[in-house]
Amino acid sequence: MPHATAAPGKLLLSPTDHTLIMIDFQSQMAFATKSIDAVLLRNNAGLIAHGAAGFGVSTILTTVAEKSFSGPMFSEITEAFPDQKMLDRTSMNTWEDANVIAKVNSIGKERIVLAGLWTSVCIVGPALSALDQGFEVYVIADGCGDVSTEAHDRAMDRMVQAGARPMTSVQYLLELQRDWARTATYDMTTGIARRYGGAYGLGITYAKTMFGASEGH
Repeated sequence: MPHATAAPGKLLLSPTDHTLIMIDFQSQMAFATKSIDAVLLRNNAGLIAHGAAGFGVSTILTTVAEKSFSGPMFSEITEAFPDQKMLDRTSMNTWEDANVIAKVNSIGKERIVLAGLWTSVCIVGPALSALDQGFEVYVIADGCGDVSTEAHDRAMDRMVQAGARPMTSVQYLLELQRDWARTATYDMTTGIARRYGGAYGLGITYAKTMFGASEGH
């Protein structure tokens, strides 16, 4: 019989055990995205980015044809990483870009977390490639979007069948925090949720304003 201990499972993410790659959150890609509302997508991207920045997660930001076609990365992301250089690519598959792979190798983490546009092309490519090379891959499903719900869903199916682990943007943020008694990051986490967390953020604002509530008590 297993023996329970008050310790986190090995499959849970922590701020120091993975590399986050945010891919092609750009205007041209967003225009054709239909599987998720644009405002929700931007909020989720902001939540992921600010959570990663706040917890010091190793993060790669990459674009495709930024100057010639696809446009700049969402400001919700670049505001979280104001001094970080974008790695611009010609390859639709991020994992085939030498500059990105050099950065992945220099960081040296075995776990890769992906979010970006479009799910069926720019996320499937690196997910399947990283899995093939022995990396663990997590995909933030609502931090991705595609030209149709069908395209997004089938892409998620394909990655999960290959071994990728799906999660959501709020799940990602709260998995980094994981314990409200961690007071050093409490205000940051709830602040990000209040700004980008939709109804969850409204609930935090209401509870704090009306009752002075705190998740840690």
